[in-house]
Amino acid sequence: MNRSFKIYVYPHKRNDPFANVLLPVDSVPSGNYASESYFKKVLMKSHFITNDSTKADLFFLPFSIARLRHDPRVGVGGIQDFIRDYIFNISQKYPYWNRTGGADHFYVACHSIGRSAMDKANEVKFNSIQVVCSSSYYQSGYIAHKDACLPQIWPRQGDPPNLASSKRKKLAFFAGEINSPVRQNLIQVWRNDTEIFAHFGRLKTPYADELLGSKFCLHVKGFEVNTARIADSLYYGCVPVSIANYYDLPFGDILNWKHFSIIVATLDIPLLKEILKGISSEEYLMLRSNVLKVRKHFQWHFPAVDYDAFYMVMYELWLRRSSVKVS
Repeated sequence: MNRSFKIYVYPHKRNDPFANVLLPVDSVPSGNYASESYFKKVLMKSHFITNDSTKADLFFLPFSIARLRHDPRVGVGGIQDFIRDYIFNISQKYPYWNRTGGADHFYVACHSIGRSAMDKANEVKFNSIQVVCSSSYYQSGYIAHKDACLPQIWPRQGDPPNLASSKRKKLAFFAGEINSPVRQNLIQVWRNDTEIFAHFGRLKTPYADELLGSKFCLHVKGFEVNTARIADSLYYGCVPVSIANYYDLPFGDILNWKHFSIIVATLDIPLLKEILKGISSEEYLMLRSNVLKVRKHFQWHFPAVDYDAFYMVMYELWLRRSSVKVS
């Protein structure tokens, strides 16, 4: 992949009226949906880019859903029309889209609205590769073998302090808004427990300290199946527990999640303590050792570092490329 994989990006200039949407950000990406901006920023400076379309394995649709949301000319209500018009324009100006109906094209989006943004561009939804954070195969717009999960990562650099010496006295920890029946059930069952700390609202202690002090950290489905909590857990050396049915986990084609995480069905929330306490000390040490091995795959860097999140997403795309190039 590193030697031969090539991406063609539809070209746009800085004087384009929507350059803010189509070009990489100049600043360092930050915030909850930074994965979308980080990927494009790193890709555009990488050796994977080609200006020769005949050498391209895939074609990148460079629009930013996150930036379209905040552009007053478009906004949430206008994103579907923007995407429809964008696809029409490139299909008229270039031959690449029409050759495959978009099957060798891809886009990247981290905000959940990215999925519904394709409702007026069905060829994108059903033909193109959708690299999205909201990767629920319960939703009709996401096709697991075609599409790929973009990990939602709150950007951090380097390793956290005192990770090796952190004392994990709590069995499990969760903090977040109650924005789904799954989280509501979790809080109702475990909010007063002395070993599973389930919080909603603002924490009184630093979030990082809670992650460093817990053996297991809970990723619980909210409005969507994805949150940044899995990457948070891995970064702070805490074994993630995913409670989100139908979640096509990040890099599921590459990583064996059973080796470094626990997956619990939402119906089993009342059994959560029994499940976690049923894990032997030897099993837990193996899980935590593997957490420290895989967390490098859930960090962004500019420029990219081997095996980081960028290279993992690129490998997912490489697996989905066509073995036959269209002339």
